[in-house]
Amino acid sequence: MTDHLLAMAARTHGIVTSADVARADVSASDLAALVRSGVLHPLRRGVHVVRADWESASPEARLALRTRGILLHRDGSAEQEHGEVAFHHSALAVHGLPLHGVGFEVVDLMGDVARVRRDGTLRVHPRDARLATVVIDGCRTVTTAAALAQVAVREGRVPFVVAADAALARRRTTSEQIAEAVLHLARTPRQAVRAQRWIAECDPASESVGESRTRLLLTDLGHCPRTQVRVADDSGAVFARPDFLIGDRVIVEFDGLVKYAGLEGREALAAEKIREDRLRANGYEVVRLTWADLDNPRRVDALIRAALARAAARGRRPAS
Repeated sequence: MTDHLLAMAARTHGIVTSADVARADVSASDLAALVRSGVLHPLRRGVHVVRADWESASPEARLALRTRGILLHRDGSAEQEHGEVAFHHSALAVHGLPLHGVGFEVVDLMGDVARVRRDGTLRVHPRDARLATVVIDGCRTVTTAAALAQVAVREGRVPFVVAADAALARRRTTSEQIAEAVLHLARTPRQAVRAQRWIAECDPASESVGESRTRLLLTDLGHCPRTQVRVADDSGAVFARPDFLIGDRVIVEFDGLVKYAGLEGREALAAEKIREDRLRANGYEVVRLTWADLDNPRRVDALIRAALARAAARGRRPAS
């Protein structure tokens, strides 16, 4: 019976609902034993997930698991046409997009309620007939554009741009579709204008949450970072495409450090050092920023200004 239950979970991203438990003829005591032994992890009353799937999941993936589990438990099918729908940043998690600056504990759904209802870690919003829905790997959700517009209206610039950069890079939506969704959802003209300004700040060249945050911080500090710049040596051979170029000769790299773990990480670190030495030999200053730096704008500004001063003193040729 337990094997049957786990086989059922394999078809639903590792999620087990009370209906699954009943169909597999698993008793309450057997279910409790699966939790105690670490096979299952409780998500919410009536919803569990295979612990291995939970422990290996990122914060965004965990939110997606909670969202899928609650939809399955409440509607019996996460893709039910007239059932509840993943909403707001819960929808972005289901779409597999990165999140920053939003809560990961509360699941937002859209359903048949007259006003927003909160039940512990679940929040249900009134259904909006103007918003199209799609099915993502068996889960019904609002479109990427609608979810991004919701985040822009309710959460602010950084959470929106981080997710929108990734969505645009993966071609999940377009700036025009996001702008149209904003017009539907903005409650005031000011909200709409502000969100349109943030859409213009998005850059699909960003490859991570850290890069998106770095670009916004550098922009706020007045440094006008350029992306997708190719750096060549004296022979014209391109040998680097840094995260950002400021002015003609200051390169800014966001370093999340995770990529340097293990043997492959040490090899990557050695290659990075060789590349950085080559950049300096060709007249560039390199500033490396970490997660901690992004929370210290004054330090970042000082690092950039010092690098600009050094670059001006060296007086080498500009980037191609």
